[in-house]
Amino acid sequence: MTYTSPSGLTREEVAERVAAGLVNRQSRRTGRSVGTIIRTNVFTRINAILGVLLAIVLSLGSWINSAFGTLIIANSAIGIIQELRAKRTLDRLTILGESLPTVIRDGQPQQIVRDELVLDDLIELGVGDQLVVDGVVRSAEGLMVDESMLTGESEPVLKNVGDTVWSGSFVSAGTATYQATAISEDAYAAKLIAEAGKFQLTDSQLQAGINSILRLITWLLIPTGLLTVWTQLTRTGEPLRESILAMVAALVPMLPEGLVLMTSIAFGVGVVRLGRRNALVNELPAIEGLARVDVVCVDKTGTLTENRMELAEVRKLGQAPVERILASFVVVENRPNDTLQAIATLGAEPFEVISFEAFNSAKKFASVNLGERGKWFLGAPDVLVSKADGLQAEQLAAEGLRVLVLCDAERTPAALVVLRQKIRDDALETLEFFRAEHVELKVISGDNAASVGAVARELGLEGSVIDARDLPTEPDAFRRAIEEHTVFGRVTPEQKRDMVKALQQNGHTVAMTGDGVNDVLALKDANIGVSMGSGSPATRSVAQVVVLDNRFATLPHVVAEGRRVIGNIERVANLFLTKTVYSVVMALIFAIVGIKFPFQAIHVTVTAWFTIGIPAFILSLAPNYERARPNFVLRVLRFAIPSGLTIGLSAAGMWLWYYPGAAAPPELKAQAGTAVLLALLVMALWVLGIVARPYTWWKVLLLAVSVGFYVVLFTSPWLAHFFLLDPRNHALLLRGLCLGICGAAVIELWWHVGNAKRR
Repeated sequence: MTYTSPSGLTREEVAERVAAGLVNRQSRRTGRSVGTIIRTNVFTRINAILGVLLAIVLSLGSWINSAFGTLIIANSAIGIIQELRAKRTLDRLTILGESLPTVIRDGQPQQIVRDELVLDDLIELGVGDQLVVDGVVRSAEGLMVDESMLTGESEPVLKNVGDTVWSGSFVSAGTATYQATAISEDAYAAKLIAEAGKFQLTDSQLQAGINSILRLITWLLIPTGLLTVWTQLTRTGEPLRESILAMVAALVPMLPEGLVLMTSIAFGVGVVRLGRRNALVNELPAIEGLARVDVVCVDKTGTLTENRMELAEVRKLGQAPVERILASFVVVENRPNDTLQAIATLGAEPFEVISFEAFNSAKKFASVNLGERGKWFLGAPDVLVSKADGLQAEQLAAEGLRVLVLCDAERTPAALVVLRQKIRDDALETLEFFRAEHVELKVISGDNAASVGAVARELGLEGSVIDARDLPTEPDAFRRAIEEHTVFGRVTPEQKRDMVKALQQNGHTVAMTGDGVNDVLALKDANIGVSMGSGSPATRSVAQVVVLDNRFATLPHVVAEGRRVIGNIERVANLFLTKTVYSVVMALIFAIVGIKFPFQAIHVTVTAWFTIGIPAFILSLAPNYERARPNFVLRVLRFAIPSGLTIGLSAAGMWLWYYPGAAAPPELKAQAGTAVLLALLVMALWVLGIVARPYTWWKVLLLAVSVGFYVVLFTSPWLAHFFLLDPRNHALLLRGLCLGICGAAVIELWWHVGNAKRR
């Protein structure tokens, strides 16, 4: 292995490696390729079935009945367009959300995109940095690497010069440089990064429910379809051409052609909408999970308050040269955090540092060895000194200030460093949204409990404040304490993770927000992890959602988008499944009895336009703030089965009663079929009206347009003739209308019964 000097690679050496292809080219698979998207949206099972039926109809020369072929074009085009939009959004946001590693070249540090790293590059590391390639440590100062994402072990590992470090791990303490020894697909992180932005629907309760519904439909369609084909072609006594057209008309509406499409559209539009708010969805099921969240755990620093710290005062408690000692803590950090940046405003000259120990979120202090001037500690007063000595610090913390203590090797306080954090302008409004939506809030912070409690009170958060060190260790008591309290201070990274798990064990769906290394474990184990864009690379890599513009106020929109997606998919599923149920019922009855199906393919196509297709598309994109509930499949079946049975039995019964027989003139059969179609339309429109509740002006307009279309269809002689309808028998039409109204009343009754059971 080539050894890279402390000054890094030269420009010529970088060029040589680029020419040799030794560049860190890592693919960003934020979805399927364009070719795969087109193929999988065009060559679907449903499109194949519709394509065969379309070919049959076209071979008979019935062009008007081939209109259902537009479903193939519409399904494919809409699916392709929406997925490409989502892919473009994810591609853009993923690049924006990536951290920029710092490399040393020609002796100068510079930030580059990860794809410009070359083999043997010397890379700087600081707290919170994630390793994007594998390598060997070349220099280290207290380097602690968290490899929990690789090994599952949460304890950071001390790394010394010559040790191997793996991509996918992150720095929890200290600084270092390391030489890249494995890049691109050879690096361990390549697998993690490839999965980080994937556009997928895996591990989705909603998708699992829809798959269950589709399996049920498949079991119904196979025997019903075969029986329908046999009956329509051999038993009805109709001419062969009419029998084939009737067969096609019976089979087409059984297919839930839009259910999967509308689900994909809802998720894809969710990605695009959140992208407009600079929220990157790393895992698509996160959108669904957001709808189910009932507890949000928020970190104080960086979430409720701004990351930026202001130095309020340095309160001396002795004669030590406090300013110069504090400056020594600043100078040893090549990437000072917000606290050290605030301390740096003192502008004092530092002492020479012999050695140092970087700040660690678990220990909550840092130290420097100044040789003959002794060893000094800077950190949390309640960790470094006794409660009596820290009394003054507690009073300041109770005012919402952040207080650090500087003390010597004997832990004698030399000064209090008082810092001020500004509460985010959007924090109060965001918390009020969650309260209004009955989402419980837990503030979990590593800061002093009194300080965290003061911020919480300023934001109107009610509930008790507790120091995490006082929490019980017994599991059941721990879970009860987490449920009872609202604000937690002095929480270690391991405790944050345990709190998330305790809430999950109590039956909650938990979202965790954070931006620091100490939040990584909790973010990883939460149902939904949300990281701020300014957070450490490690937090951004494990979070399902990254708010790139750091606006806390984006979270309500993220939650609302999740609720919109899952609520609207349930509406759409009700429509499509109801259609499948009544189509199967009618086909079975006519197959058993052995008579012609009452409609032609154009009739079922026109029926679907304004009772399902267009309304479902609009409803799938509409606002919906209702929190997701469990038992999605059961609720859909509870509505769709009785509604579908009512429509199917009513329409089939009317056709059996008024069917004039195979030998009757075509106009009599057309008039009876038109009357049955009217009855079916009235009931189907009523189902749409129920699914659209609660009503808003645009939903009323949608229903009015849908009803209006069919009114025009039946009252316009030209349109009726074009769509092969015969509405001239007004008495029969009136009977169909009355039957449809009675069926609608029964469906309404079923809906009220279902609501009563849910309550």
